[in-house]
Amino acid sequence: MDPMNQDPALDLDVVVPVHNERDTLEQSIALLHEHLSAEEPASWRITIADNASTDGTAELADALAARLSGVVAVHLTEKGRGRALKAVWSESPAAVLVYLDEDLSTDLRALRPLVAPLLSGHSDLAIGSRLASASRIVRGGKREFVSRSYNLLLRGAFGVRFSDAQCGFKAIRAEAAHRLLPLVEDTGWFFDTELLILAERAGLRIHEVPVDWIDDPHSSVDIVSTATADLKGLVRIGRGLVAGRIPVDDVYRDIGRHPFAQPKTPLITQLVRFGVIGALSTVAYALTYLVLQVPFPAQWANFLALLLTAIANTAANRRFTFGIRGRTGATTHHLQGLIVFGIAWALTGGSLLLLHAADPHPGPFAEVGVLTLANLVATLLRFALLRLWVFRDAARRHDPPEPVEPLSTRHHLTVLTQEANRS
Repeated sequence: MDPMNQDPALDLDVVVPVHNERDTLEQSIALLHEHLSAEEPASWRITIADNASTDGTAELADALAARLSGVVAVHLTEKGRGRALKAVWSESPAAVLVYLDEDLSTDLRALRPLVAPLLSGHSDLAIGSRLASASRIVRGGKREFVSRSYNLLLRGAFGVRFSDAQCGFKAIRAEAAHRLLPLVEDTGWFFDTELLILAERAGLRIHEVPVDWIDDPHSSVDIVSTATADLKGLVRIGRGLVAGRIPVDDVYRDIGRHPFAQPKTPLITQLVRFGVIGALSTVAYALTYLVLQVPFPAQWANFLALLLTAIANTAANRRFTFGIRGRTGATTHHLQGLIVFGIAWALTGGSLLLLHAADPHPGPFAEVGVLTLANLVATLLRFALLRLWVFRDAARRHDPPEPVEPLSTRHHLTVLTQEANRS
């Protein structure tokens, strides 16, 4: 019998990706098995996803599967955590698919709060967060700084609302996984981030659980190479979303959590929100320009800095200033926003030309001062264009869409059956 499809009525598939973990695998799987046996009322199995281990991990995984009930082992010939998760999740019969780091850095008492909203149908994904205020973590300052910087970059560049993209403690409903996994390209450590970005862009509900987490001092993860790969992945996803190559709108239409109709945002509130976003964008623009003017000429540094902040500014204003949720019309809004960016670039670029005409060698801080002033003027024009042109339909709230079929009817059928039995 295929170990991937033993139980068609399975609630949870707890997947543990492993690569050369022979020294700790037996203890970790024993602890996980003991916890699930004692604490988890839903039906479950543990899947050890060995991806190209060379130290005897594969043989140990098979031995554990033979000895412990509810444990199966799957073997992949290529390395990659994302590859292992994608392979197992794609074939699993479970309603909810879980992922845990092999070192069990996360306290297992958070597992039930992680999966409960998914089993009930309330949420589509759930993640453990080490950065929530209620979380308790033990790790070095270097990893803490890298983690917070990375997640801050995610929120700034993509406007995401989840707080911790890479905690090795996640779960997803099978329906959501089957729609999102074909869109996820990464096969390594960036898999988590890519999945979450696409899920949020598709309007899925992401539930966060504060966790207690202790860093593994023997972790073999190379922070520098991982960070480099993550940055490349962010650029790839950003280009794919802007170009419309990633069909998140299709996922939104099929299983996304369609927003309710919302009241119009008053003009004064729009102005305040736009002002805050504009101020943050201006600071981000100035800092970005200072960094980019070292490797690039002034005009190119200005163009790139303005382009990056303009994309983030349009996304932030779309969501917070004008209250537009979901992905409908997002591509058009960003294209119109780029036209507004072109106008702003003409203003700031013209000011830079005038500065260099007056002083051929003004210095970087003089350039930043002139460009910042020109950018403030462009910001006022930007608000008018955003309100009167790009987001002019924001006030025309559409009626809520027709009810969509629930992601799963299993729990609803269970309730109906129980009520029928009582009657």
